[in-house]
Amino acid sequence: MNTFYVTTPIYYANSLPHLGHLYTTIIADVLKRYKKQRGFETYFLTGTDEHGINIQRAAERNNRAPKEHVDYVAGELEKMFGEFGLDAANGGYDIFMRTSSGFHYEGVQELWRRAAKAKTPKGNDAIYKGFYSGWFCAACASFKTEDEYIKPEKENDLPRCLVHETPLDRIEEESYFFRLSDYDEALLSLYESRPGFIRPEARRNEVISFVKSGLQDLSVSRLKTSVSWGIPVPDDETHTMYVWFDALSNYITAIGFGNSEKTGFEKWWPALHLVGKDILRHHAIYWPAFLLAADVELPAGVFSHGLLVDSQGRKMSKTIGNTIELPILRKYFTNDMLRYFVLREVVFGQDGKIGYETVIDRSNSDLASGLGNLSSRTLTMIQKYRDGVIPSGDIAEENFIHAKRANVESDSQGLVSALELARNQFLSSFDELAFSRGLENAWSIIARVDKMISDAKPWELIKDENQKETLNAVLYRSCETLRWLCVLLYPAMPEATQKIYSQLGLSGDISVIDPAALKWGDLKEGTKLGEIQAVFPRLDKKKIMSEIEEGINKSAEVEEEKEEEKTFVSVDDFIKVELRVGEVLTAERLPKSDKLLIFTIDLGEAKPRQILAGLAEYYSPEDMVGKKVVVVSNLAPRKLRGYESQGMICAASIEGGKPVIATFTEDVPNGARLK
Repeated sequence: MNTFYVTTPIYYANSLPHLGHLYTTIIADVLKRYKKQRGFETYFLTGTDEHGINIQRAAERNNRAPKEHVDYVAGELEKMFGEFGLDAANGGYDIFMRTSSGFHYEGVQELWRRAAKAKTPKGNDAIYKGFYSGWFCAACASFKTEDEYIKPEKENDLPRCLVHETPLDRIEEESYFFRLSDYDEALLSLYESRPGFIRPEARRNEVISFVKSGLQDLSVSRLKTSVSWGIPVPDDETHTMYVWFDALSNYITAIGFGNSEKTGFEKWWPALHLVGKDILRHHAIYWPAFLLAADVELPAGVFSHGLLVDSQGRKMSKTIGNTIELPILRKYFTNDMLRYFVLREVVFGQDGKIGYETVIDRSNSDLASGLGNLSSRTLTMIQKYRDGVIPSGDIAEENFIHAKRANVESDSQGLVSALELARNQFLSSFDELAFSRGLENAWSIIARVDKMISDAKPWELIKDENQKETLNAVLYRSCETLRWLCVLLYPAMPEATQKIYSQLGLSGDISVIDPAALKWGDLKEGTKLGEIQAVFPRLDKKKIMSEIEEGINKSAEVEEEKEEEKTFVSVDDFIKVELRVGEVLTAERLPKSDKLLIFTIDLGEAKPRQILAGLAEYYSPEDMVGKKVVVVSNLAPRKLRGYESQGMICAASIEGGKPVIATFTEDVPNGARLK
């Protein structure tokens, strides 16, 4: 039997589960289920990357030991995957890999030893000891070259990471290096001989361009005195392994490489790696170079997907306030609604937009009004017109004329040909990981059968005895199409398709039915339907969005209250606060917010400032224009709902009542400081 091994990245255990974790893991789960249907024996890995300075620091911030911290984060991730039907109990991943596991220590040290003994393609030692001096991003777990960080504007400021915008660490210490610079030609040869090794094409071109620009040797260790939370370098316990040599190795140690606890390396390897574009370089350059040095077979391929961004195309950020929260997704949408959305709405490999409203719209249009409606109307009519028993789909020749009058084809061949074509296109698309295109092909059949039902008008056919066989044919063709769709769409929507399959009166596990083997007519006449239930009820968009908005506002209020600590301040601290007179020039409501107003305020500076304040429930914009207000002018700017607020308007807070703006009884010049 053919085997298929798919991996997500192992997620860095410095933060709690978020949408990015869910997205990649859904795709891997879909691929596993699809390949299993096609007759492959499958293995699916996900898990957590648990070492490094960032983990060490995160643990310290939370007053935990590193192991205690990673145990907590891994537990939360496993819990989240279970809730979304992605864990082993629900037929999802086969292993939740953790790099703090003992067998991984054993395996990655074996990989190191092999690489340390090796010569590069240019005859040099693959690993050597040297001295490193440079800038390091703990969040990226990467050393940064000059074009990979934001240069400081002030003399004593630190450069910042382009990705995380956090200050970099200056590292100057002894280190082991992997001689990556000697592997440029070997890597380019790999990309040339295996064009599909990196996908999509645009990402492949980026990697090739980067390698051609010249590779630098890679620091692969840190002194234990600097980073104690890591795997010791073999035969030199004064060093711990740099996180990427450790982390990437998990894909093989999890299946038995270099250790005696796990098995299956010869069976499962090589794997297809699904990764975000931010870690493509590590998987497409570092990882194959490590394996070349250790003389281990290279991966089957690396597929780099894009980011999920908001409806305006902005990266998700808690600072902006545009994140998609997993508890909200769980509350309002079924797992299959979410799976369908990310597969259909997002072209895999590109960035994709997501928002609560867009999930509702896609669910209602494609699922409630599409597949769900086809299932519901078909099965309800069989229950009503044929006592819940699937009729014969044949029309006798003498009744062809009646079928023609009802706009129904006398035989099913036209539908069968269209269905077989859509099935073949669907399979071809899923083979290429073009999930959106494959689902579009499937929905063309739903539209065709929906039209057949609407044109035939079964509710009219039931009134004419001459149209008995015509009605039977319409109902049978709809049911048989549903059977095919259940099998085809199972990898995308395993829960819903199994429910519809059972409602058709069919038993068995569709996870092992190969869609390529489907034959028209295998649905038997006389099959008794199961209990009919709506699989995709229509979502009340207005009600759901109102509840979500209310929940978001309450959460924001709670966070603001947490920040308002009642503590005494010294005079020295107080005089640091600049209170200045400002005149409100313009005021308007912030879109999609019941509480926020957005102001432009003249503080006597070269140009007015933009300031947001939660006053919309108590002051109209017209009332505020022209007022002189007290502004905290040296408050650090912050983003609210994507808009920058460059200060704070002062108001008195009255228990149980409205806030009262602090203003003046006499004329005061704009910009005057309060003392």
